[in-house]
Amino acid sequence: MSDPARRGSFVGRQHPDKLIAVHSVSLLVPELPDITVYVESLERRILGEILADVRLRSPFLLRSVDPPLAAVKGRRVVGVRRLGKRIVFALDGELFLVLHLMIAGRLKWRPVGKKPATKVDLAVFDFASGTLLLTEAGSKRRASLFVVAGADGLRDFDRGGLEVLDATLEDFSARLMSESHTVKRSLTDPRLFSGIGNAYSDEILHRARLSPVRLTRRLTPDEVARLFDATRTTLTDWTARLREETGNGFPEKVTAFREGMAVHGRYGKPCPVCGAPVQRIRYADNETNYCARCQTEGRLLADRALSRLLKEDWPRSLEELDELKG
Repeated sequence: MSDPARRGSFVGRQHPDKLIAVHSVSLLVPELPDITVYVESLERRILGEILADVRLRSPFLLRSVDPPLAAVKGRRVVGVRRLGKRIVFALDGELFLVLHLMIAGRLKWRPVGKKPATKVDLAVFDFASGTLLLTEAGSKRRASLFVVAGADGLRDFDRGGLEVLDATLEDFSARLMSESHTVKRSLTDPRLFSGIGNAYSDEILHRARLSPVRLTRRLTPDEVARLFDATRTTLTDWTARLREETGNGFPEKVTAFREGMAVHGRYGKPCPVCGAPVQRIRYADNETNYCARCQTEGRLLADRALSRLLKEDWPRSLEELDELKG
């Protein structure tokens, strides 16, 4: 039998305050605020510039063969934009580079002539104004780059998610109610909503005072309106905050765990609103953080791994958790 503690899920039956595991991941896929600031920083540097060369260090990065990568060399950048969680570089001649950073991919801007220096440097994009590096930490190569011809080809990468910042409450409500899921799953489904992932969905649900496991079709009109406002406010506020942090520089510290977040990545720390310890649900490599007092009326949501181990000893409320700690 495997040791549960090695799986990062359980340390001691009689000490719930010690049910703290190694955090699942230190990086998560950059979401709408992060991608938006990347795009704006890139626009300031490469819009109108010629892409002189693209040098790949990993054969696994390029996921397309037609058109060939060589077709983009010498073309002018006519646009940079976000497509869901992807970054699209529009080049003259209706060619596009579509980049998905996935979990550990990050972009760096360096002076002209910068060469790949470490094993995490996967690609180098050379411009007269500077060099764009694509890095990816870890041994797994998940980041992807596609060369795409024409607008029709680019549409294949659009998952169809609603752009909430451009939507009305009616649009949002219709999309939310189109399928019956937990509200957490719906917010992070790229077919339903664009650019929202694990980190900012936690922050949105905390601001909306809603449980992550509440079913969408059981939400009241008032709760849907609250969620709509919380989604727009959270994404707008964090985009503004990241813009201010970046200034005229380039975003170098893109992470899912940021100072100032209310619940995401703050397991066991006090909720900034009520002071109760932030809780979590863990599944696979993902983690959902929430405040039981603000979001679930004091009820603890069952963590699959922990609740299976603790069974009847699993605390159902903050009060029971405090009693067991004592």
